[in-house]
Amino acid sequence: MSALVESPLQLLCAVEAHAAGHVTPSATRGRIVARSDVPTLAIAVGALRDLGLPDGLDVTVGPPGRAFGDGPVHLVGDPFSGVFQTALARAGAPGRIVVVDDGLATLDMARRLVDGEPMVRLSTPAGPLRYTLGAVTTRRLRRLARAGRLTVCTMLPLDDDLADALGALGVDVVAHAFEWLASRPDAGAPATIDEPTVVVGSGLVADRLVHADQYAAWLAGLAADGPVRYIPHRRHDPLVTALFERLPGVRVDSPGAPVEIRLRGLGADQRVVSLPSTSAVTLTRLLVPRGVGVLPQDVPDSWWTERATPALREHLGVAADLARAAAGRGVGEPGSRAEHRSGPRSRSVA
Repeated sequence: MSALVESPLQLLCAVEAHAAGHVTPSATRGRIVARSDVPTLAIAVGALRDLGLPDGLDVTVGPPGRAFGDGPVHLVGDPFSGVFQTALARAGAPGRIVVVDDGLATLDMARRLVDGEPMVRLSTPAGPLRYTLGAVTTRRLRRLARAGRLTVCTMLPLDDDLADALGALGVDVVAHAFEWLASRPDAGAPATIDEPTVVVGSGLVADRLVHADQYAAWLAGLAADGPVRYIPHRRHDPLVTALFERLPGVRVDSPGAPVEIRLRGLGADQRVVSLPSTSAVTLTRLLVPRGVGVLPQDVPDSWWTERATPALREHLGVAADLARAAAGRGVGEPGSRAEHRSGPRSRSVA
C-alpha cells in the first residue's frame, strides 16, 4: 500500500484505515507519505509516532511524487487534489484505491461520485483544465467502483440514501470511529488543558468566508463567561490570532498536532466549542464517550462574507447534524441548545 496525505486529518484517518485492516489485509507493510510542503503535517507525523504506529506501517514526510508507486493499493485523502488527479490520469490500471476522510469534502466527493459530476471543489472556481481533469477523475473512480476496486473508509455518519447509492455503484463503504487512536494509552496524551472551555479555531476566518471581527467578538463573549483555551486552525491568519492573544481570559496555543490527539485527555467537566467543521464530528467520536461536551455552533448570516456562496454555506451547515448523528442521535433530531454571548447558537452533542 502506498498513500498520499495532504492534511493532518487525512493522515490520522489513513492510520486508522491501516490499523483496521481496511486498506490491504494481505500486505505486510504500508507506506504513507505526508506532503512536506503542508504546514503542521510534519508535527502531526511526529505526534503519531509518539503514540506508536500500528504494526507494518511506515510514515514519512516528503514530496507528493514519492507517494504513488507500483503497489496494488493506493490510499488517498483528497480526490479533489490536483496531485492525485494527475497521478490517476497517468496511471495505467490502478489495482485498488482507498479513499479516507478529508473533512466535509468527503461528502461532496461521495455525492459527485454517485451523480457522475466532475471532482472540483465547492470553494474554488475551476478553470477548463481542472474541470476536465475532475471529470476524468470521476469517470475513472466510477469504473473502479463497478469493478469492486474502490473503498471509502469514513468516520462520517453517512445518511442511508447516500450510503445505498454508493453501494449500488459498487463502492465498498467501511466505517470507523477512531478505534486505534482511542486505544492509545492516556500516558501518551499531551499536556493537560485546565480551562473549562476549549475553542477549536476555524479555517473559515483565514479563508475569508466569515468576518474576523464578528468571530473575535464571539470568542471574547465566551471568555467573559470563563477561561478559554484557543487552538488555532492550521490555516490561521497570524494577525487575527495575535489579536486573540490580547483578549482577556483567552490563552492561545500554537498550531500543532491534530486536535484529535491534543484533546483526547479532556475530562467530563470540560467542553469543546467550534464553528461547523469536521473536528466537531471527529471530537464527538472521541470525547462524548468520555463525557466531554462537544458544541458545534451555527454561523449567523451576518458573519458570512461575499466569498461564501449559498452552496458552500449549506455544505458547511451539515457539520452540527453530523456531530449529533455521530453521538448516536439521528440527523435532524433536536439537540439541546444554549445561547452564548455575542455569538451563534450552540448545539450540544454530549
